[in-house]
Amino acid sequence: MKPLGPIPAGFETLDGELSIGGRSASSLVEEAGRTPLFVYSRDRLDARIAELRAALPERIGINYAIKANPFAPVVEHMAKLVDGFDIASGGELELAQSVGLDMAKVSFAGPGKRDEELMAAIRAGVTLNSESAGEVDRALGLAEWLGMTPRIALRVNPSFELRGSGMKMGGGAKPFGIDEEQVPAIARKVIESGAEWRGLHIFTGSQALSADAIIETQGNVLALADRLAGEIGAPLPKLNMGGGFGIPYFHGDEPLDLAAVGAAMTQKVASLPDSLAETELCLELGRYLVGEAGVYLTRIVDRKESHGTTYLVTDGGLHHQLAASGNFGTVVRRNYPVAIANRFDAQPEEEVYVVGCLCTPLDRLADGAHLPRADVGDFVAVFCAGAYGASASPSAFLGQGPAEEMLV
Repeated sequence: MKPLGPIPAGFETLDGELSIGGRSASSLVEEAGRTPLFVYSRDRLDARIAELRAALPERIGINYAIKANPFAPVVEHMAKLVDGFDIASGGELELAQSVGLDMAKVSFAGPGKRDEELMAAIRAGVTLNSESAGEVDRALGLAEWLGMTPRIALRVNPSFELRGSGMKMGGGAKPFGIDEEQVPAIARKVIESGAEWRGLHIFTGSQALSADAIIETQGNVLALADRLAGEIGAPLPKLNMGGGFGIPYFHGDEPLDLAAVGAAMTQKVASLPDSLAETELCLELGRYLVGEAGVYLTRIVDRKESHGTTYLVTDGGLHHQLAASGNFGTVVRRNYPVAIANRFDAQPEEEVYVVGCLCTPLDRLADGAHLPRADVGDFVAVFCAGAYGASASPSAFLGQGPAEEMLV
């Protein structure tokens, strides 16, 4: 048997079934009308933000990275909870506008922004987190053509990285950001152009579970921002310190020690250098805010035996849950937290392989999992499905189409 990942705290049992937002899994499927189905819990979103607010110093704002989960009702709900948003495409800009976000609280990061995206962001009053000298030049030129004043920050590619992060986005040659030694001259160019100078964005990595690594990186970010502000010769209106906070997906993963991170950040904020005394500080978080709030429900459509191995074949799969299948950057495939949703209180009694409906051996949701007996018509729940699920998976593969989504 292969162990399953830990089911996030906060999910309860209702009449023997998994309960999400106070409702049973089967009632949610009945309302949706079909499976597969992503369900996101308002209570879990609220609780995570409350935990962060309690742990972090009041000075630190929280920005939500929409790419983690762009489901419009989730974004609308997050607008009530967070201090700002980060987008990474023109499509996400259109989404932000459609749900009525305050564009002054939105920043736009990501390499390869097209001219039409830059113009749309300038028109909307969004802050451009510029990723290169060339992008800065294009933004300034387009703004002049539009007769508007752009809001520009610089994304920095620092010389350090976030140790133990799942995806490293700083340190050495990277497509992300401007190498730190190039930043002062480009920042001065932005300021001298008459653009609205919005400061720095320093994002080093994601999905780290080590509090020590995050604390170290946050200290490095503040030290670098202090040095760059001095070299630029102008204060930083804002410093986006990135995020990197991870969530436990796999057996053996331990939750991030948020209290330790918050205590260290409180100490740092209490002794900021003069260059950052008036700087707006924020963390940019995505999966940490929404990842554990989501559950993917998929129906078992077949139960079969092959050479002594039991397979539960579902109507879902990697086309909605690419990460859970092990095909989204995982080197060695490990099991996500998985359960039989309508037998959530039952004891495990068999070893099974949970696979999807696609015609590829890559479509696996759980290998050698120890689960309660399940049959055709039962529901499999895949947890930690609130981030990089529906929008980060190839839903068009084999013509399967998207899953249903709901916020409860």
